[in-house]
Amino acid sequence: MVGRIVCSKAGRDKGHFLVVVKEEGNALYVCDGKERPLENPKKKNPKHLSFTGTVLGENSYSTDRQLRRALAAYRDAGSVKEEPICPRKT
Repeated sequence: MVGRIVCSKAGRDKGHFLVVVKEEGNALYVCDGKERPLENPKKKNPKHLSFTGTVLGENSYSTDRQLRRALAAYRDAGSVKEEPICPRKT
């Protein structure tokens, strides 16, 4: 599960793409490199996340800058389909 790109379905970050950086019990810790840096991950309930099929390698998000670039490349690559749960940010 760690490294998977997810989209938030609820909360202030609704519609934002994040990466799972840690699993603990029934909670996932997610970061995006900007609002939520790697040093301060957000604890989210998995039912508030929409899971994508994309998993990043650990080396591709070792810094906040790399994490932002990986998420931007994912959004811009056209692999994101318009869904009512996760609209594309423009």
